[in-house]
Amino acid sequence: MDKTSFSSCNKGKPIRCKAAICRKAGEALVIEEIQVDPPQAYEVRIKIICTSLCHTDITYWKLTHGPRAKFPKILGHEAVGVVESIGEHVDGFKQGDVVLPVFYPQCEECKDCKSPKSNWCARFCDDFLSNTRRYGTSSRFKDSSGEIIHHHIYVSSFSEYTVVDIAHLVKISPEIPVHKAALLSCCVSTGIGAAWKVAGVEEGSTVAIFGLGAVGLAVAEGARLHGASKIIGVDLNPDKFEIVGKRFGITDFINTASCGEKTISQVIKEMTGGGVDYSFECIGLASLMEEAFNSSRTGSGKTVILGMEKNASPISLDSRAILRGRSVHGSLFGGLKPKLDIPILVDRYLKKELNLDGFITHEISFEEINKAFDLLVEGNSIRCIMWMDK
Repeated sequence: MDKTSFSSCNKGKPIRCKAAICRKAGEALVIEEIQVDPPQAYEVRIKIICTSLCHTDITYWKLTHGPRAKFPKILGHEAVGVVESIGEHVDGFKQGDVVLPVFYPQCEECKDCKSPKSNWCARFCDDFLSNTRRYGTSSRFKDSSGEIIHHHIYVSSFSEYTVVDIAHLVKISPEIPVHKAALLSCCVSTGIGAAWKVAGVEEGSTVAIFGLGAVGLAVAEGARLHGASKIIGVDLNPDKFEIVGKRFGITDFINTASCGEKTISQVIKEMTGGGVDYSFECIGLASLMEEAFNSSRTGSGKTVILGMEKNASPISLDSRAILRGRSVHGSLFGGLKPKLDIPILVDRYLKKELNLDGFITHEISFEEINKAFDLLVEGNSIRCIMWMDK
């Protein structure tokens, strides 16, 4: 059966379905029946076809304090689905459309959304605490006893149905395999965008990537497509180089545990004759952000920070190195404007230019979702796809 074929008789009514609920920080998720309310104005209710697990979900799953540690909640933000119903004032989407819910917003109306300078959305980007984009603490989820269930960064894809604001929704071609399309809702877009949009990697340049998870491998793919001559992968696990790294264009590998008395940046400078043109930190450790910066070339080296520092620790950089021409750039969602750039990535895949093979290391049923957590936490998977109807 075609996974994208769909019809609904529940328009305007609540839907009862299964969801994986996180009730306490760090505890196994529980599959429960929940109620998903109909979409409000500017919202779309979608049926999730498949979803995957990202390290950001792990981070929120473990949170024990602070305003983002809200439970019970429905995690998940990498997914693909079909439109089940739409709320008022929704243009450009109709029932049955194949869509990607994306955590990063694009309102298309604010000054920054209309500017080519960045992918910042001045209207929405500052708020990552609300349940629903335009309705604050209002939730579309309730459990069987009527208790409110919190949303997760405006997507909450660990549910058979979810409600997403149109600022977070991208219509895509149904020709792309849905499990590969799901990768474009976070990891692949973030990495490729960082290489193309933020760094501007060009032919013949040298690149160092700190962390060969899904985002780091996507950076490598972006650098490969733009003709980088040397792509150095830095990771604790040498298997990532041999098993998946080479297919994304990684030419050299550094095991961070095997540098001896030398720092990683010293090793990279020796390998490249002074440092790389572009370095990318994809883990979220202040110490590695500093090493990534120190690995870049004096005069023109550019360092792109993609990893979110889990403890919000500051980084220390040599001001003289900055004066001599090195630079540091932050990057959320790879600098991509979701509604404009994701369809371009889909097109590049359909033209057999963009490689999405190798990211997906496991495929399981949604009911096995805790297995996906175990695999990622133990470092045994890149991306695990969970099928809702498998």
